[in-house]
Amino acid sequence: MQQYLKSSVSLKAYACLLIASILWAGNMVSGKLAVGHISPALLSASRWILAALVIFAVSVKPLRRDWPVIRQHLPLLLAYGFFGFASFNILLYTALEHTSAINVVIEDAGIPLVIMGLNYALYRIKASWAQVAGFGVTAIGVMLTATHGDLRNIVRLDLNLGDALMLLAVVNYGAYTVALRYKPAIHWQSLMAIPTLGALGAAIPYLLWMSRDTGIVWPDTTGWLIVLYTGLLPSLVAQVCYVWGVELIGANRAGLFINTIPLFGVILSVLILREPLHGFHLWALALVIAGIVLAESGRPKAAQPT
Repeated sequence: MQQYLKSSVSLKAYACLLIASILWAGNMVSGKLAVGHISPALLSASRWILAALVIFAVSVKPLRRDWPVIRQHLPLLLAYGFFGFASFNILLYTALEHTSAINVVIEDAGIPLVIMGLNYALYRIKASWAQVAGFGVTAIGVMLTATHGDLRNIVRLDLNLGDALMLLAVVNYGAYTVALRYKPAIHWQSLMAIPTLGALGAAIPYLLWMSRDTGIVWPDTTGWLIVLYTGLLPSLVAQVCYVWGVELIGANRAGLFINTIPLFGVILSVLILREPLHGFHLWALALVIAGIVLAESGRPKAAQPT
């Protein structure tokens, strides 16, 4: 019975994390579709304004009930939104102004390693050799995607300010994931509502800063549809699923699923943007899946605290 319960929990976590990855991959495709229809900074601010309006509208009762706990943990909850919800994408957008998409995708694959390192440094939560090996295999899959099937392209990467910003984004999201262990025991709607205010605290200053130099591309019909998608699904549903996934199986195991995002991004780009599917994409997908299976099969037997 205990083994059955553990398997059930793992399956729920896998489902949550894969849903989050698919929705975030859809966010990447939305970013491509948004070019010329809405400026990135306005898209970032608009999605969080919409997310805040929706989640607060449906969360009045949980917020009232949870307010005493929320008030005690208000700085932490706002920080979740500032760093985990908005700052990562802001740093990513800014990094892409200075470096290539290839660099960004490869560096993004380092998030699981940051999570493992912080968990060990702060809490002495050890990753098994299988988990480390699984991370390595998934990272190779991501790099295969980023380099278009030729890993030799890695030696020709030109590192600059954008890469430093992306590495900061990676550390930012790894730290956010590890910090979820401190989230208070409140309703999931409250846990989403307050951080959206923190996200606005990052997104609106970014909008003002970017519009000063580049102006604003106001949304047309396509732009508003992209705002609707990103504000509801990647901003709310994906965040809820990711938090649940981390809670169910721990940050080390959950973090590895982040490396599925580029692969789902490729699949959605093929289906939606009609981009070509190459053989190396299939190899990359196989490597990412194999890495996750390897990591899960050799995970530490003791339950990881969340």
